[in-house]
Amino acid sequence: MNKFQTTSSCTAFLAGKNATTDGSTMIARNEDAGGGVNAKRFVVVNPTDQPSEYVSTFNQFRVKLPNNPLRYTETPNADVSDGLWGESGINTDNVAMSSTETEFTNTTMLGLDPLVADGIGEEAMLTCVLPYIHNAREGVKRLSDLVTKFGTCESNGIAFSDSDEVWYFETVGGHHWAAERIPDDAYAVAPNQTGIQEINFDDPDHYMYSDDLKAFADKYHLNKARSGFNFRDIFGEDVQADHYYNTPRVWYGQKMFNPEIQQNPESRTMPFTRVADHLISVEDIAFFLSSHYQGTEFDPYGKTGTEESRLRYRPIGMNRNQEIHILQIRPDFPAEHAAIHWLAEGVNEFNAPVPFFANCTDTPDNFKHTPLRTTTESFYWLNKLVAMLADPFFAEHDLEAMTAVSESRKFGFANGRAAVATADAEFKNIAKDKLPEWHNQVNDKIAHAITENVKDLLHQLLLLRAEKMVPTFEKGGEL
Repeated sequence: MNKFQTTSSCTAFLAGKNATTDGSTMIARNEDAGGGVNAKRFVVVNPTDQPSEYVSTFNQFRVKLPNNPLRYTETPNADVSDGLWGESGINTDNVAMSSTETEFTNTTMLGLDPLVADGIGEEAMLTCVLPYIHNAREGVKRLSDLVTKFGTCESNGIAFSDSDEVWYFETVGGHHWAAERIPDDAYAVAPNQTGIQEINFDDPDHYMYSDDLKAFADKYHLNKARSGFNFRDIFGEDVQADHYYNTPRVWYGQKMFNPEIQQNPESRTMPFTRVADHLISVEDIAFFLSSHYQGTEFDPYGKTGTEESRLRYRPIGMNRNQEIHILQIRPDFPAEHAAIHWLAEGVNEFNAPVPFFANCTDTPDNFKHTPLRTTTESFYWLNKLVAMLADPFFAEHDLEAMTAVSESRKFGFANGRAAVATADAEFKNIAKDKLPEWHNQVNDKIAHAITENVKDLLHQLLLLRAEKMVPTFEKGGEL
């Protein structure tokens, strides 16, 4: 295995414009990287701050960049000594990008088209692509050009969206790729495995792919099917680990959005896209990306099932959650007010996403500045502290603490929704050229309210945990 094929892992969710409650396109993902702690920041990169050449500290990938970048949001690592990892963002043309979902190519393909150690990787993709694209299709085209020219050091899935389309792009081997447009009325769940299935080579509106993809598969006799071209089956993996690490996440997502369909949690044949039985909201996506098989025997915090079943499958909400983003492009507003970068940090069972209007020039201080040591003045670390205190309470089924977390999350969702509604009612009174600065102020206000809410939760949990310390003594009355 290429040394740059990391063990980091995420869960992605994509929804077309006719699949959502308000006609928004939405792409979202947990970033589950770097063990239990991998501190993140939320920043705006203005054109004057964009480099003219990208040089990776992760694998020495190097590329000259165009000279006309757009402004964009991103969520980079706090410690950039091992790469930037911009991960997610929206540019000023309202194109969103989530990069990336670690995936795995089968060994046959890796032998024929090996990964490239100093090729482009997920660490560099957002910075080298998002500032230079004006719609989602252009995102597929620019990234595919980079993968074709330089190769890639990993197998990955990357999401792009604009106000009209959602695309999912997957690399296989060092230089090959395919992309599928998510149907407008459908959603997709993407764990750490190749997802795209049948490719229609006669439908350029919905499929794009490397020029020699079919010829390459034919030359090396990679397609085992008697008919069709199933990208997942030809190039992806189906190993035992998938059945406890990956497919259960697809199963639970499809169980949430299509409860009428019965499936096996370990099935590798579950469809990549489905039409949900209801329209999908931001809250639905956030709850899915913070889920841990609630209501089933597989919930690690649950009371049903057995000790083995509760630990059988890799959950979606877990200790390695570093941030969750939901990138929403709304249809009913002018372009300069349409994009919202929802962001939560820490462990997702215990947080709620904060809405930030993406047409801004700066971000709140406690999101922008994340030191490498724990402090409550950083939103990332504040949420990590909450998780460390809350987790044992959930394991103990402590109702008081679980209620405190639930009420805090409710406040986060409600306050975020209220703030968006208020801004939507007021933005028409702001001059167009003043909107970015006004959005800065709106975002600061939203961040302050939710930060204070999380600090209150931290205090409540600390008071409760103080009563549960092991060294205590009450026999014979209090002293």
